[in-house]
Amino acid sequence: MNKQVIQAGASALALIAALYGGAAAAHGRVSLEEDTCMRRLGDNSMVHLSAYQPQYEPSDQYCTDIPKEGNTFLVVDLVDPALREIPIGIRVVRGTNETEDETVTYLRPTYHPDGVIKGETSLGKGLYTVFITGEAVPPVYYQYPLRVEMINYAKTFRSAIGPLIGLLLLSLLAYKLMQSSRVKRWRSSRDSE
Repeated sequence: MNKQVIQAGASALALIAALYGGAAAAHGRVSLEEDTCMRRLGDNSMVHLSAYQPQYEPSDQYCTDIPKEGNTFLVVDLVDPALREIPIGIRVVRGTNETEDETVTYLRPTYHPDGVIKGETSLGKGLYTVFITGEAVPPVYYQYPLRVEMINYAKTFRSAIGPLIGLLLLSLLAYKLMQSSRVKRWRSSRDSE
């Protein structure tokens, strides 16, 4: 009986570790194809957005969820070398509509032979969109939604589901252990003394 309980406990812990380990994966450890900060247009044309707030966390990099309002540095990496040969501009708007919503920051289209576009903006709490456009034929167009100082409930749920399942499995294991006949006999022998 003890061997079965130990095996069940080890299996539950292995399951918890597998589920929880996947929730802890960070932005920097994923391939380009799985990176949520990467945008692809066609087969080869790719850009990558990183946002930094060094006044709060000097080494942290963000993409679509910015933790605090305030000065934010935006860095766009032009992964595709062909993008370095056309004028590329950036527009940050409060909201989701490039033409109707308030423009917060605008970097006019210019050439970026080093493949890096840098800009700084001040973001308040709320929803924003970063539009990256290139003057080519056909035009190049990428967009990133930004959530500033907002709770992402889906992400919170995904990170909590692993530990919750683990807790439920451990509770089930404890219940089964308490209901086992060996534990009942031990209790009855202890009570009769």
